[in-house]
Amino acid sequence: MKITFWLLDINYDVVGDTPEIRMWGITDDERRIVVLDRSFRPYFYVLPREGVDLQKLMRRIRSMSSAKHRIIDVSIVERKYFGKPVTLLKVTCQIPASVPKLREELANLPEVKEVLEADIRFYMRYMIDNNIVPCGWHEVEVEELPNTKGWQVDAVYLAKEVPKYIPHLTKIPKLRVLAFDIECYNPRGTPKPERDPVIIIAVATNDGEEKIFLAEDHNDRRMIQEFVKYVKKKDPDVIVGYNSNGFDWPYLLERCSKLKVKLNVSRTDSAPAQSVYGHFSIIGRANVDLYNYAEELAEVKVKTLENVAEYLGVMKKEERILIEGVEIYKYWDDPKLREKLIEYAKYDVRSILGISDKVLPFLIQLSSIVGLPLDQVVAASVGYRVEWHLMRQAFEYNEVIPNRVERPHETYRGAIVLKPKPGIHENIAVLDFSSMYPNIMISKNISPDTYVPPYEKVDPNDVYVAPEVGHRFRKHPPGFYRKVLERLLKARKEIRDKMKELDPDSIEYKILNERQKALKVIANATYGYCGWVAARWYKREVAEATTAWGRKIIRETIDLAKKLGLNVIYGDTDSIFVKYDKDKVNELIKIIKDKMGLEIKPDKIYVRAFFTEAKKRYCGLLPDGHIDVVGLEAVRGDWSELAKEVQEKIIEIILKEGSVDKAISYVHETIEKLKRGEIPLSKLIIWKTVTKRLEEYEVKAPHVTAARKLLAAGYMLTVGDKVGYIITNKGGSSLADRAEPYIFVKSPKDVDVDYYIHKQIIPAAMRILSYFGVREDQLISGKRQVSLLEFFR
Repeated sequence: MKITFWLLDINYDVVGDTPEIRMWGITDDERRIVVLDRSFRPYFYVLPREGVDLQKLMRRIRSMSSAKHRIIDVSIVERKYFGKPVTLLKVTCQIPASVPKLREELANLPEVKEVLEADIRFYMRYMIDNNIVPCGWHEVEVEELPNTKGWQVDAVYLAKEVPKYIPHLTKIPKLRVLAFDIECYNPRGTPKPERDPVIIIAVATNDGEEKIFLAEDHNDRRMIQEFVKYVKKKDPDVIVGYNSNGFDWPYLLERCSKLKVKLNVSRTDSAPAQSVYGHFSIIGRANVDLYNYAEELAEVKVKTLENVAEYLGVMKKEERILIEGVEIYKYWDDPKLREKLIEYAKYDVRSILGISDKVLPFLIQLSSIVGLPLDQVVAASVGYRVEWHLMRQAFEYNEVIPNRVERPHETYRGAIVLKPKPGIHENIAVLDFSSMYPNIMISKNISPDTYVPPYEKVDPNDVYVAPEVGHRFRKHPPGFYRKVLERLLKARKEIRDKMKELDPDSIEYKILNERQKALKVIANATYGYCGWVAARWYKREVAEATTAWGRKIIRETIDLAKKLGLNVIYGDTDSIFVKYDKDKVNELIKIIKDKMGLEIKPDKIYVRAFFTEAKKRYCGLLPDGHIDVVGLEAVRGDWSELAKEVQEKIIEIILKEGSVDKAISYVHETIEKLKRGEIPLSKLIIWKTVTKRLEEYEVKAPHVTAARKLLAAGYMLTVGDKVGYIITNKGGSSLADRAEPYIFVKSPKDVDVDYYIHKQIIPAAMRILSYFGVREDQLISGKRQVSLLEFFR
């Protein structure tokens, strides 16, 4: 019989001596199933040295087969390596575990120049070779098998053929999503799983159910068991958390180990296990850590759950309860406060579920384009996402995949960044080139396999020569990158054309919109991948030439804009910032399209923007009230929450109200509140990580002193722990001597007010206000009468 299923997760195991691919999915009639394929075998390639007798080498390789590491076949194949034809030996093994061992042995043979494609994970190799697409629909002829292992599925099937991908099926099945979040008892600062119990596990599902699991005072054994039962009962396809790979799962696993409780939440009744990219694999389900997604949101500087939820329009901070993490144990121990802590946990998990509603559609499309399973694609870096996409394309183009090689870091000149016109500007348009770098790489055929080294003689008419750097690239045949990028951009154009025919409120429109965004992300990231030293297809000259052409285009664009009478405020990478004049901007768009064959369009319009004299340091107010902040945010590691809050508020006052005086008054009021002891102690805590053993620190640092005081008081600390301290007015003349663990500071009277005024509030404020001629003494006095109009340009 034939079934159609959507691939959610994939793994493998060896049964006897047969590798078994396991594809976990959802059928078109919404059954949860697993499809087994036992037909595929691991292999890798051997690149012989020039002049080697291939038949003799093949016999030698076959002789290396053993009972433990059996070689099934050795055959001659023709492939391309960096665009050039090569003859390789394909070595096929019985089981995946033999590949690393045989790779090592064969690499040491004098006849072998290189062993290739031996470091590709077995189930990824299966997907690449057979065009199996995660988060995609497949059709396969199967026979049903008895579920002898008790897996949590509706059916187990054995594939009688390789599944066939169905590209035109784009619908997403109705996924069961479960969000969870844990709160831990932390009277000694950072909670430790070997010591501190989990006190709350909050759960929310996309079918509208919420559940709170509570510890019995400080006993969390039964609570964790109930949580595991609940996960099995709800049987989610996707489990989402926030920093769940970094905290929740490892904490729960270690806690369960201590309690001798099984955290068997997978569909094979096994516990989560750490896998590639640091994520935790939950077999048969997709474990998605939304913090990984948040890390890529440049607009959100402090990546707390509540900040990300607010930015994405899930929940405003003023609509929810907020509790300082360091205070959680107090709320748990106080019966009057415990209910508030429970509400706090509910808001957290609702935020997580809300973020997943916004983010999962994009991640699903990214997964299917890149070829990485859903749980991995969000955890993988941009470089790895691009690489897996290239690896799939390489297989289609008969290109052998290069090995990853350790290289020293190399720098190259990047994109152009102009010196801005400092001050306040109103009505600023950010004109952004659409896919500038991919289009440059296509038009100039820039690719590792088309690069012509300096020593190679070639007809000047047959190459493109990059400006400034002089790197040469063959005009013909089309390079690997050109083919890949043309395909991506063509697919995106076709999707966007199709979207024009659809209702923007339709499900199909929304799916296609997420897909075109994912295609854009991968296309735009390809240029940067070339200059990533960990890349398999690394070629510094490729990245260097691309940015050189990019700089030329930006300079020409600025000249054109000025000729049209547009006031150019700033330029950065593939964007220029101009005083918005609709007619002139439209004329510029047309000229660039006709002259350069490129598309430029307004990406953002700032109601008001503030530029410093430095590059990449500006902020802008959008019409919806959001504020973009670039390069102005506090970056020091010893910044308190108060300092960050002061800086954010100043930016908001400057951009929304246009008043330097009001900003000065705000800073002055904050200083006065601090003097009166009205600032919560929690906002004065400075957090620093202990990066080595305390005895290894040679310099007397505040966080080290605070850590030593904690140890002396009986608290446990290990490398990697964060230490929170407050600078007090007691203890000695040096800053380190006055650093006290925050849990020991009970009264605002103990705070070193002068330190927080002169080393926290004023430096954070002056980072912005110094550009308006404000002096430090004016922040103390709160007086200055100058109109902001003098700063308009």
